[in-house]
Amino acid sequence: MDKPECFIDTESGGKLYVKESALQILQKIEQPVVVVAVVGLYRTGKSYLMNRLAGKQTGFALGSTIESKTKGIWMWCVPHPTKAGTTLVLLDTEGLGDVDKGDSKHDSNIFCLAVLLSSTLVYNSRGTIDNRAVEELQYVTELTECIKVKSSNNEADDSGEFVKFFPSFIWAVRDFTLERKIYGNDATEDEYLEFALKLKVGTSKKVMEYNLPRECIQNYFPSRKCFTFPFPTAPENVSRLEKLDSADISSDFLEVTENFCKYAFEKSEVKNLHTLIDFLGHLAKNYVDTISSGVVPCLENAVIAMAKIENEAAVKDGLEIYQSGMEKLKDTFPLELKNVSSEHQHLSSTATQTFMKRSFRDNDGGYLKTLEEKINKLFDEYLRQNEEASKRQCEDLLSVLSGPMTEKLKQGFYAKPGGYDLFCKDLEDIVKNYNSQANKEVKAEEVLEEFLKQKSVDSKAILHADKKLTEKEKKIKGEILKTEGILLEQEIKVKEEKQRQLEEKMEAERKSNEERMRQMKEKMDEEIKLQREEAERAMDSKLREQAALLEKGFKEKADRMKEEMEEFKRQNAEAESNRAREFAEMLENSNRRHEESMAVMMQQHREQMEAIEQTNCRSSDGCCVL
Repeated sequence: MDKPECFIDTESGGKLYVKESALQILQKIEQPVVVVAVVGLYRTGKSYLMNRLAGKQTGFALGSTIESKTKGIWMWCVPHPTKAGTTLVLLDTEGLGDVDKGDSKHDSNIFCLAVLLSSTLVYNSRGTIDNRAVEELQYVTELTECIKVKSSNNEADDSGEFVKFFPSFIWAVRDFTLERKIYGNDATEDEYLEFALKLKVGTSKKVMEYNLPRECIQNYFPSRKCFTFPFPTAPENVSRLEKLDSADISSDFLEVTENFCKYAFEKSEVKNLHTLIDFLGHLAKNYVDTISSGVVPCLENAVIAMAKIENEAAVKDGLEIYQSGMEKLKDTFPLELKNVSSEHQHLSSTATQTFMKRSFRDNDGGYLKTLEEKINKLFDEYLRQNEEASKRQCEDLLSVLSGPMTEKLKQGFYAKPGGYDLFCKDLEDIVKNYNSQANKEVKAEEVLEEFLKQKSVDSKAILHADKKLTEKEKKIKGEILKTEGILLEQEIKVKEEKQRQLEEKMEAERKSNEERMRQMKEKMDEEIKLQREEAERAMDSKLREQAALLEKGFKEKADRMKEEMEEFKRQNAEAESNRAREFAEMLENSNRRHEESMAVMMQQHREQMEAIEQTNCRSSDGCCVL
């Protein structure tokens, strides 16, 4: 994007909605996305930080008056400066606490959306991190009322689960003028933040109100970071900060800004959900529609809804890959069956791989099964089209080769003594030439069989008219005509060719199933690994908080957190076990479908073998008669 565009806007009635033009932009992104969102009080310079993250001097609107410039949430998609193949999505949010707006519920919704959509949340404030600044971050304390992790109504407080889904947290303190000292000692920015978030000991209402927002920040966000920015320039120049040259801006301010950008680039991770191609747009629309309807957005429900959208799109993508390749192959029809089967295997594998990359929580394998069935249906149709092309080509070849015979029949060339032997000789030559030119065609044997059936009618008529033969010779030759011998032999060839083609198809199905199983196992290992890493990050965060509580003398809180962690570990172990079981069932179901398909083919194979044996018996009986 050359410039930012409004992503989430407000209707005249005050309801939020996602702009269609922004969704279309997101749907074109075919890379994982890192989402950095900034929130904070209006007129605190949020947009300037977003412009610097975009590597631009201007872009997001910077206000120069007391009026809030940004309305709703604006979006800017740019190539990630340090992570190849990744898109950086910057979200600049409407300033909180705008006196002109005076709607705290609207502010809470904006804050919640920034939390739900981002990989990294930047909270921008001015001055110092004192109690007033922490209290201004009241929206953090409302998160459990505004967001649910799970859909079950009887769910206990699931705030402990938030850390698995929430973004990392950066507190950007602007116009910071104090010395960073704690008890007279120099402190880092992060130490300054932790000191400001330090809990008080006690159980009084006042102490609990003081501790609540601090506990929420500690419990909900997996990591915290602080940057303190000095004044950027002289007060009279602040209103035109975006137009100033670097020489007119404080070097200390530029240094902190550079460190801030570097940290955001390096530490902002791609959320698992955001690896999906157009997930961010669908996710935003789901959350906004839910909030606008007055319902509390649920992470679990959003994931289920997004999984349906993404899995349907994954099936479509896989089919398009397969169909596109087979359409190109169709231009070269007719081909040998092994060539069509080989390309089918390759494209089927590529289609499954494409599906696997995009599919998301296809827990029972239903979408993969749909893809598999649709590919097999298409494959059967392409086989039919290849057979039709082969049949036309073989018929055209026979028409050319039998042209002279057809002309001789019209002229009565064979209607004379010895005509039958001449006819048989010409027919044998046609068959010989045909076999040498059409021996690799899938319909070669069937087309020849049909041709010989037609010619057997002519052969009987010619034999009857052959005056050279005696009645006895006619009777013997009538028992087993030369042309009927050729026809019988051809019938055996047709059945043997069908058997060979069936065996090729069975082999193709076996290889396709093996590749499908391999890719499913790979997908399972990847998803379980991501699930485990997500749980480990959350557990590390909780362990750090527990250690800090113990160090600061909050034993009772630390003990409660220990219990929470034990339950957290149990739930994650159960979730991992369930995921492994689901994948095992998927593999079992896929294998069962493969076995059922192979059983049908094996039955066809047995029937073909019996038909060949019966035809061979007839051939043997005919030879005895002859």
